[in-house]
Amino acid sequence: MTNDRQSWFRGVRSSKFRHVYGAPAKREKCYDNIKITKNAHDSQFCAVNPKFLAIVTEVAGGGAFLVLPLDNTGRLDFNANRVTGHTGPVLDIKWNPFNDNVIASSSDDCTVKLWHIPDGGLSRNLTDWLVELQGHKRRVGYIEWHPTAENILFSAGFDHLVIVWDISKGETVSVIDRHPDVIYSMSLNRDGSLLATTCKDKKLRVFEPRSGIIVSEGVCHAGTKASKVVFLGASGRLLTTGFSRHSDRQYAVWSQHDLSAPLTCETIDSSSGIVFPFYDNDTNVVYLAGKGDGNIRYYEVVNEAPWVHYLSQFISGNPQRGLGIMPKRGVSTAICEVFRFYKLHATRGMCEPISMIVPRKSDQFQEDLYPDTVGTTPALSAKDWISGMNSPPVLISLKTGGSITTHKPRVYKPTHLASATDLNTKKKFAFLSTETVPDYRPKEYNELSEKSQKTSSNQSTKFHQLQQKFNNVALQTPRCSIKFYELVSKFGSYSHYCKNNIVSSTINDNKALETTDIPNNEAELRLAYLRQTDELRLVRRQLANSQLRVKELEEQIRKHQQKSL
Repeated sequence: MTNDRQSWFRGVRSSKFRHVYGAPAKREKCYDNIKITKNAHDSQFCAVNPKFLAIVTEVAGGGAFLVLPLDNTGRLDFNANRVTGHTGPVLDIKWNPFNDNVIASSSDDCTVKLWHIPDGGLSRNLTDWLVELQGHKRRVGYIEWHPTAENILFSAGFDHLVIVWDISKGETVSVIDRHPDVIYSMSLNRDGSLLATTCKDKKLRVFEPRSGIIVSEGVCHAGTKASKVVFLGASGRLLTTGFSRHSDRQYAVWSQHDLSAPLTCETIDSSSGIVFPFYDNDTNVVYLAGKGDGNIRYYEVVNEAPWVHYLSQFISGNPQRGLGIMPKRGVSTAICEVFRFYKLHATRGMCEPISMIVPRKSDQFQEDLYPDTVGTTPALSAKDWISGMNSPPVLISLKTGGSITTHKPRVYKPTHLASATDLNTKKKFAFLSTETVPDYRPKEYNELSEKSQKTSSNQSTKFHQLQQKFNNVALQTPRCSIKFYELVSKFGSYSHYCKNNIVSSTINDNKALETTDIPNNEAELRLAYLRQTDELRLVRRQLANSQLRVKELEEQIRKHQQKSL
């Protein structure tokens, strides 16, 4: 044995997870006959919780995903009901960690939508969303829920923005615009106080998500393909996966306070598929799964060099398109299951559960394998988190509360706005039920009245069309600039004068009264300002002309008086 071999060999490392193995489910426990999406986007296309399994499916137009009750295994009906409300392909889906009936989806149509799935699954195609979040200018690639605060959602788009949403109000909390290129992934730490992202510019960044301030920044992997990041719980470290300059797949461990150099960086292999990291905070095991291959490697994370120890790998001949992970409260403690994947096969329409099991002979509850884990109760409200508070997650015991699903059936339904069809139907019935009244007014006045009525009705119709276009969306109050408020204070008399929505016009002496709405935002106020400026200019010109005419008449009178003398 050489000296190099002796220096490397340290003996067998003791670990209770050294013999963890992957057990794929039997064929009857799989989900078969699913048209899994063939989109090339590097997302998982699968999300799971103790109630439901959601899978993004291939459709001819628009975007859709399938939602199945977890016990609905076997061959799926070809015409199974789906969520079909997006107008573009669905790129990412994530279940709400505090409500197992609410799922968020991001799409190529630049929106993020929230959906409520009834217990028992869908009885028809679902097209009515709870909340629609509009703010991105290009497609939205990734979404993440806050781990401890309720109703807080993060979305990353191809417009290089990360937007933090308060979904209970449908409003933006903050917009992080510090990325110069496409965002590849994002991850939140244990209490949600820090956000890590990887970007196409090959940099790893850690943000304070409420303010958007960069806490630390550094060059990540040198390869050109996508890199991924995950926080290693509350340890203060991150793990990234990516490619070297020579296109070898590798992983690296970083300190969140110093991203100038990694704590360790190791090569995995030379395959071409992107590697996705999954971290289990309860067992301190990180799983690395490559897209396009069938292997899942797993490592144990420690608090000293070399920071991660290789355990083993699950090998399969069937490549994977994506992987969904079951929350720890949904695993089976009776068979010592510590992690469960839901593998989307790349070559056939099947979703296959894979259980990661620690071999134990006893059928008793293993307390060393199942410490208290994250429950379904949020530690903070959205208002508390936005105000600056941080809190660790609320934990539950798997021994007593392992089968718990959600703590309350909360639905984030905003104020209901009537649909365009309902409004048109009401207008038709109102018109038909109106009694016909003869009009004996003079013809000229009648024509003028009808013209003004048509103008006002057209204006109101356009306004209603805009309202109907954005129905079911809780719109954010526009943030106006300082100049807007200066204009408001300068022309405050205008809104006071338009209190009854009527502005008296004196232009050309032959124009009728014009009906004008009070300006509600900066754009309308600018239009009103420009209109008033034109009116004033015309009035000044008329005044100047009248003054010249008065002077001419005075001059003629003076000349006549001189002639008479």
